[in-house]
Amino acid sequence: MTTALRPARPGEAAALTELALRSKGHWGYDDGFLEACRDELTMRDDELAARRTVVAELPDGRIAGFRTLEGEPPTGVLGMMFVDPDLIGHGVGRALVTHLVEEARAAGFTLLTIDADPNAEAFYRAAGAVRVGATPSGSIPGRVLPLLELRLPATAPR
Repeated sequence: MTTALRPARPGEAAALTELALRSKGHWGYDDGFLEACRDELTMRDDELAARRTVVAELPDGRIAGFRTLEGEPPTGVLGMMFVDPDLIGHGVGRALVTHLVEEARAAGFTLLTIDADPNAEAFYRAAGAVRVGATPSGSIPGRVLPLLELRLPATAPR
């Protein structure tokens, strides 16, 4: 699938928030669960640049997915990454992760942490992340999420 990767634009935060909620809902979470996650999944226009938000855009202008790269080198955080449910499994996530690694490496990051949804853990592990523990959910009391790390070598492997 052809997507263009670009920085998020002012005015897109509401659309990114709704995409995040739709994407999270893809895994069968009920309305109460999604509402409990709403604050944590809400993007704001005034934070798009600071969170290094990148959008995957289809040729027709539709947003296929997005991700954030947060923190300061050498250790950063993949804060959010969501793909439109209709496009999961079509390479959008892989394109976002590949771009994330390139951008993070160029900015001097050597390690990224990921608090993954349990349903996304296998995806991140396939991208090279390893599980190093668990972390509490920021939305659901008592729920724990896989804590992953993605090490970034100084240069791309050959």
